[in-house]
Amino acid sequence: MELPNILLCAAAIACTVKVSHQGPNQRRLYQDLMKGYNPLERPVFNDSQALAVQFGLTLMQIMDVDEKNQVLTTNIWLRMYWNDYYLQWNTAEYPGVTDVRFPDHLIWKPDILLYNSADERFDAAVHTNIVVNSSGNCTYLPPGIFKSTCHIDVRWFPFDVQRCDLKFGSWTYEGWSLDLKMLEADTTDYIANGEWDLVEFPGRKNERFYECCEEPYTDITFTLVMRRRTLYYGLNLLIPCVLISTLALLVFLLPADSGEKISLGITVLLSLTVFMLLVAEIMPATSDSVPLIAQYFATTMVIVGLSVIATVVVLQYHHHDPHGGKMPKWTRVILLNWCAWFLRMRRPGEERVRSACHNKARRSSLTSMDLNASASASQSNNGNMLYVGLRGLESIQYSAAATSPDSGVLSGRLVARAGEDELLLSPGNSSSVGHVEAELAKILDEVRFIAKRFRDHDEDDSVCNEWKFAASVIDRLCLMAFSVFTILCTIGILMSAPNFVEAISKDFFS
Repeated sequence: MELPNILLCAAAIACTVKVSHQGPNQRRLYQDLMKGYNPLERPVFNDSQALAVQFGLTLMQIMDVDEKNQVLTTNIWLRMYWNDYYLQWNTAEYPGVTDVRFPDHLIWKPDILLYNSADERFDAAVHTNIVVNSSGNCTYLPPGIFKSTCHIDVRWFPFDVQRCDLKFGSWTYEGWSLDLKMLEADTTDYIANGEWDLVEFPGRKNERFYECCEEPYTDITFTLVMRRRTLYYGLNLLIPCVLISTLALLVFLLPADSGEKISLGITVLLSLTVFMLLVAEIMPATSDSVPLIAQYFATTMVIVGLSVIATVVVLQYHHHDPHGGKMPKWTRVILLNWCAWFLRMRRPGEERVRSACHNKARRSSLTSMDLNASASASQSNNGNMLYVGLRGLESIQYSAAATSPDSGVLSGRLVARAGEDELLLSPGNSSSVGHVEAELAKILDEVRFIAKRFRDHDEDDSVCNEWKFAASVIDRLCLMAFSVFTILCTIGILMSAPNFVEAISKDFFS
């Protein structure tokens, strides 16, 4: 039962298939066309006529853009069409043969090459067959991976738009022998690139005349316009740089007593140097233009370097030696008055900001006039008055006993001499008055010494507080100034690129 079914199917297939006689006719056509054919002869009816060749290309893919070596690598299919006068036949004489195919070395073909080729073989096209129909129309579509030289302008990197020319033309035929006619570039089968967006691919025909010759030399130049996609560089270079430059501002918020202000500034500076080296490895070694991202990194490094210098000044003010000299008047007026008022900074222990024109005299616990008056009073008055003066000084001594280590000397002596009150008050003890006055004079000298120590200590504290407050004012002033300068530089440099808004909107928000 299976054999009759198989035979029936075979008979049905045989009835539906049309018998073709293309094999013998095609063999005979090849023999007839190749008789007397010379591939070196330009296939025109009249040698004085120019052979028209239509030329175009199909862009398949942008494979690589080497900025360092300035080489563009593309996958392109060339399209060439012309009419060969010697390759025509009558289809009635060769039934079933509408077109034939010849290897490119057997028949004439235009020697069109990429002028700005950077390939080792120069001609990177794959030599395929040429399709010829009965009218003599030839179709030649050689594909290839083309490497071409391209001037990469990295001025606006990574927001740059590159224009790379692919110049095609005949290597030996001039315009009077070979008339090139341009076909529009085909991008329907283009495969998108992860780094570059294809903007347009226009072409133009150029004619150039040389002094040696009268005939024109024609070429067809296609310009590949592509825009760099900035998402990768934004996430890996720009955003880290912005964050690092923001960390440089934290140097002015770090307390001076922490001892880490300089370390933080130097660390930020080294981090920016590492990113600068990464950008330098990508960019070509050219001095024609400075990349936009390199300008931004250089500006940020300058800002960070200046912040380190400002931090050194702040630390010098904060740790200023009180015996090294008083604060200059202009420094006190500018920093402690005007800048502190402008920045709305209060001094420690004050409830509100001082006015810019405030000038307050320094306070002291005991002035030299008071001490001189007490000394003269001790010499002119009797023992009872000296005792009264001593009792007045006891309050000073006992009030300072809790804070000064030197106060224990005087307090001990005052306790030891407490039994001499009766000697001073009882009459007839004039012989001991001189001895008591001498002892009291020594005690008064010690009180004067302790008062001087307190006064010097207060003055030193006042001077140190002034220098520390001046350092805080410089810190706050640098924080505001560097913050404004960093924001302006970031916006001004990055937004100076012609297609910054377009790149950000397409890559970051698409």
